[in-house]
Amino acid sequence: MIELYKQHSLPIKQIISQLKSSPQGLSTKESQKRLKTCGLNELKRKEELSKIKLFLSQLYNPFLAILFLAILLSLLVQEYRNAIVIASIIILNAILGFIQEYRAEKALDMLKRLAHPYAKVIRNNKPIKINSALLVPGDIILFETGDHIPADARIIEYHELQLTESSLTGESQPVEKQECTLKSETLLAERKNMVYLSTIVAHGRGKAIVTSTGMNTEIGKIAALIEKTNAELTPFQKKLNTFSKYISLGITLIAIIIFLIGVLTGKTMSIMLITAIALAVAAIPEGLPAIITISLALGVQRMVKRHVLIRRLPVVETLGSINVICTDKTGTLTCNEMTVTKIFANDKTYTITGTGYKSAGSFYHQSQKINLEELHLLLKIGALCNDTILTLNSKEPYFGDPTEAALLISALKGSLNKNTLQTQEKRIGEISFTSNRKIMTTFHKYQHKLYSYTKGSPETIIQNCNRILINNKILPLTAQQKHQLLKQNELLAQEALRVLAFSCNTTQKPSLRAEKNMIFVGLQAMIDPPRESAKESIKHCHEAGIRVIMITGDNLLTAKAIAKQLNIQGKAITGADLNKINLEKEINNINIFARINPEDKLKIINALKEKKYYVAMTGDGVNDAPALKRADIGIAMGLAGTDVAKEASDMILLDDNFTSIVKAVEEGRTIFNNIKTFLLYLFSGNLGELLALFASVIIALPLPLLALQILWINVVTETIPAIALSTEPAKPEIMKQPPKKAKENILTKHNLLWIFLTGLLIMSGTLFAFYLTLFQNGWNFSLDINNNPELYHYALTMSFTTFFMFQFFNIFNSKMRKTTFFNKKLFTNFWLFLSVILTLILQLLIVYLPFFNRIFNTIPLSLTDWLIILALSSSIIWLNEIIKLIKKK
Repeated sequence: MIELYKQHSLPIKQIISQLKSSPQGLSTKESQKRLKTCGLNELKRKEELSKIKLFLSQLYNPFLAILFLAILLSLLVQEYRNAIVIASIIILNAILGFIQEYRAEKALDMLKRLAHPYAKVIRNNKPIKINSALLVPGDIILFETGDHIPADARIIEYHELQLTESSLTGESQPVEKQECTLKSETLLAERKNMVYLSTIVAHGRGKAIVTSTGMNTEIGKIAALIEKTNAELTPFQKKLNTFSKYISLGITLIAIIIFLIGVLTGKTMSIMLITAIALAVAAIPEGLPAIITISLALGVQRMVKRHVLIRRLPVVETLGSINVICTDKTGTLTCNEMTVTKIFANDKTYTITGTGYKSAGSFYHQSQKINLEELHLLLKIGALCNDTILTLNSKEPYFGDPTEAALLISALKGSLNKNTLQTQEKRIGEISFTSNRKIMTTFHKYQHKLYSYTKGSPETIIQNCNRILINNKILPLTAQQKHQLLKQNELLAQEALRVLAFSCNTTQKPSLRAEKNMIFVGLQAMIDPPRESAKESIKHCHEAGIRVIMITGDNLLTAKAIAKQLNIQGKAITGADLNKINLEKEINNINIFARINPEDKLKIINALKEKKYYVAMTGDGVNDAPALKRADIGIAMGLAGTDVAKEASDMILLDDNFTSIVKAVEEGRTIFNNIKTFLLYLFSGNLGELLALFASVIIALPLPLLALQILWINVVTETIPAIALSTEPAKPEIMKQPPKKAKENILTKHNLLWIFLTGLLIMSGTLFAFYLTLFQNGWNFSLDINNNPELYHYALTMSFTTFFMFQFFNIFNSKMRKTTFFNKKLFTNFWLFLSVILTLILQLLIVYLPFFNRIFNTIPLSLTDWLIILALSSSIIWLNEIIKLIKKK
């Protein structure tokens, strides 16, 4: 077997033997042979989504199925105008849906890009550069500082080797690597003898034997997880689909019943087909898909201003349902910027303000600012015994090690600049850090004397010191003082701080002797601190009924310390504990997960979803991609996030700020409320149309509305105000309310009653206007209205315009349904007023322009007609105000 499963747990000689390789590498002939067997070292591409299939998928909709039937029936009875208009509506909706969804999943392509094109490899006992896609198991690869690892490999040789694995494991610090044999159960983040595809060499150099390539690498396994993880429909999409099916079934049944009643009562089949078309068109909210798409798109535009980019439109509404946010620690809750926060020197503990790679900050002892001379030497050693270069630009604030960058920043806060110091005290030698020595020493010449500055493990440095600096005086270091210093180190470590000790000495020449009998200067303790806004944002989440769960690759102690600072409470466990517990039973109690692998994140998401939670998952690394895709909402980091995470996500935080999630949730809840409001508006109008037609057919009277008139109302004069209604601002109390319940229907029983009563009123007023006009002009039940087309067109114009005006007032009625109409909130939406004025102008054009008169079978109306229309249609306001008053009393 060429590829190995537990590459980290076998002796290196056994791995080389099983892979039939040697330290001199493979021959060209053998590598070509293996390439045929194992394939290229690249990730499989997902089959591209066909544009035609995507467009056609927009037509799989219960509403559209009925409209297709209406087109066929219109063609059968030669109503070509109706057929063209209905077909135009279907095509428009399909185009809008296609534009919305045309974002093919590119996660695997992005993963593929992570396999950098070249690798240094030994072939035929010679080091050469080859395309990394040609690597095979058994190849010997070489790498050094700055290189990307081209495949998974087991270390053979190493020199001061450290790798950055944060994009794979979530570990924020560079990880030391070495050749050793580990236990088979060792977690991915703790496999010190392995290097992995897409990770970066932070320091040192090494040689390794390739054990896995392509889809068999750890990154390949993540790619496979992404491929297997299907993006689910959002809760809103599921509810809307169910709602659409019920309405479509109801419409079909009503149309069939009406058609049969008409035929059985002696009406011709062609007339009843036209009537059935009118009923179907009346009942279906043709503009609804477009309204929802546009309202969500407007929500997306507002979110961009709040530093949130939405990749899938329906996700905007789903934010209102989220009741759990699973967040990565590093770079999400924290700054991903190591910061020195505490110093121990002069027998005192000092605190330092400021976070991240910013030089602003001050030093305090017991809440009092100190004289910086107290810490001058300690800060100077941190700056000079240091190989990292600060740039302080936003993209790459430093080149080198994040721990050393933190030391340079703490020196800057003390007004000490590394470049200035180096001109004063020139470095003339160094002894590098190694995992065995655990310390680093640099030698500097100053005023004809040679000084050594050492930093590293507190235990090692304290052990090698015999003196201590206290208040700029050198004193003997006793055994008891050493014990106290070690205890102080333990206390800082218990706060999840990374502690380094600093010492100095004088010497004759650079040598290891300088690291003996040193002067202890102090300790600097650092952490990747929580974002300043994160604690407040988590508080807002709790107020909004949203649970926050921390998931991190860092150790348990660090995770618990950060969680405590952020007020994330609950049980804390590690990835190793996941297989020892029943996660589905325990998931309600656990809010902190540490040392987590990519596969573990999926387990956590699945356990939460089994409990019917709606889950948002934040992340920035390659390791987060499968969970981001599996979550109801995957949230990637825009600045620190990998391309893989972004492509697997539903939304991206452009400022990497946890606070932006809270703003997005607020926007999502507002959008859902607005969608609900315009659904009430649309469906009450549609029910009014349907009831008016139904009543006319049942009592064998002429139809009060024609199919084209209904289409005009549904697609134009109702759609424009409904879109404006989606721009309603957020209510102040919206983030004090719990999330929508998972099983909560789009429209409640109370909403349905409101729709029914409003629809009944619209039907009554529309029929009254229609038949009043007929009876006042000499018509009676014995006459055939088709013999008097002018009178029919007059009556149609009255009912058509009355219905329009009902909806004109109904838009405000829907907006103000929970408060009195006579309220300043009526005037909070400028776009709503603009839209109703626009639709009124359009209606006047249809009534008064001859061109539109011929198309819509309308005639100009008199002032008396308008007074009757206004009296009837405004009743929707007065009756609702009376009901509100009665309910209030």
